[in-house]
Amino acid sequence: MKMEVFVDDEATARAAAGFIAAEAGAAVAARGQFVMAVSGGRTPWIMLRELANEDLPWEHVYVMQVDERVAPAGNADRNLTHLQESLLDHFPPGRSKIRPDHIYAMPVESPDLEAAARQYASLLSKMAGSPATLDLIHLGLGPDGHTASLVPGDPVLNIADSDVSVTGIYQGRRRMTLTYPVIDRARRILWLATGSEKLKMLSRLRKGDVSIPAGRVCQDRAVIFADRAAAGESDQLASGM
Repeated sequence: MKMEVFVDDEATARAAAGFIAAEAGAAVAARGQFVMAVSGGRTPWIMLRELANEDLPWEHVYVMQVDERVAPAGNADRNLTHLQESLLDHFPPGRSKIRPDHIYAMPVESPDLEAAARQYASLLSKMAGSPATLDLIHLGLGPDGHTASLVPGDPVLNIADSDVSVTGIYQGRRRMTLTYPVIDRARRILWLATGSEKLKMLSRLRKGDVSIPAGRVCQDRAVIFADRAAAGESDQLASGM
């Protein structure tokens, strides 16, 4: 699994946006569309703002969610709230942009979350084939080793027959999340890791440590973009200087 290191979180986010743009162009040329799933977090929101500046065939780009907190619409805890603000509000004037209806929210407001998870799994198959094979999945890395909402000790870690599931309570809320099967089928996995609090878990991820949830993700088609704080590298070793 290749890792590229950049000076700081903003440089990492810019590089990630450029990487996604290249993958999107190739996917549209090869298959007529680009379907990606994105996670939440401060650096990913920077990445999406930078992505809005990229000249992409946006009419053929579709954005799914990797995971979402069970919270009301518009709530600050919702990844969707920040995803929409970061992407939709930052396109340069006069440039083509993604259609709002090409962003597919996880239906976490449903009174029946299990049925809603099955509904989103069906949507993935409709958008990306059966079994669903997304062009790119962006993942983050938690200080406890979680990725998506695949958190230590949750039964969702053991799901092998469904692409979307609902977790128990984690940090105060239940989550809807993509599971290992659909993540591992992705044509490309892009890890984004920034900040010194990620240093220990990033090292374990790179070693394929299956005792942490992130370490169980297939590494064959994965790349890591990290800042020097997360990678533990000096200024001189970091890219983007």
